[in-house]
Amino acid sequence: MNLAKYQTLVFDCDGVVLNSNKVKTEAFFKAALPYGETAAQQLVNYHVERGGISRYKKFEWFLQNVVSGQHGPNLEQLLTAYATEVRHGLLTCDIAEKLVLLREKTSHANWLIVSGGDQQELREVFAERGIAELFDGGIFGSPDSKDAILARELSVGTIKPSALFLGDSRYDHVAASAAKLDFVFLHNWSEFKQWPDYCSSHAITVMRSISQFL
Repeated sequence: MNLAKYQTLVFDCDGVVLNSNKVKTEAFFKAALPYGETAAQQLVNYHVERGGISRYKKFEWFLQNVVSGQHGPNLEQLLTAYATEVRHGLLTCDIAEKLVLLREKTSHANWLIVSGGDQQELREVFAERGIAELFDGGIFGSPDSKDAILARELSVGTIKPSALFLGDSRYDHVAASAAKLDFVFLHNWSEFKQWPDYCSSHAITVMRSISQFL
């Protein structure tokens, strides 16, 4: 794929820049465990099926549809427990190979993170891991949705046409398509098990990981 034509590269975080999908799946399970293993697994299943959606919406669904009326942690307590579990994992998981080299090869383009992860958490983790400066267009996340972030950054000109979104979930593709961005699916760290059929049926370009661009 010729990246020279793109003025902007938009990256999802989990499963694209960081190998953190499993970190977050385990964190959802542990945070919900006070409600029992069965309930916790229901949250995990909901999370995996909706990759890229913010934690806020997932825990709200859990409280309203799985454990409504039961005694246990409230939304704020669940979010705190989840964040505690996630932070350590984000600071220790693998960073995509050749990320810095790709930045050098695409010096003409601005880079953004558009993630379902918590925005402040992402900015702190990226700074601590020494990769924040790669994303000169900004690091964005929840509580704003990806759709809202993309629309906003397009409107202010941070995302310049033509732009490419690199993602690993169905929602990444849906959001990119709604914003009229080109899209590549990276499958190596994805938890979206149906990706082969989905990508085939939507004629999506598929690559293993960021390093394949080089």
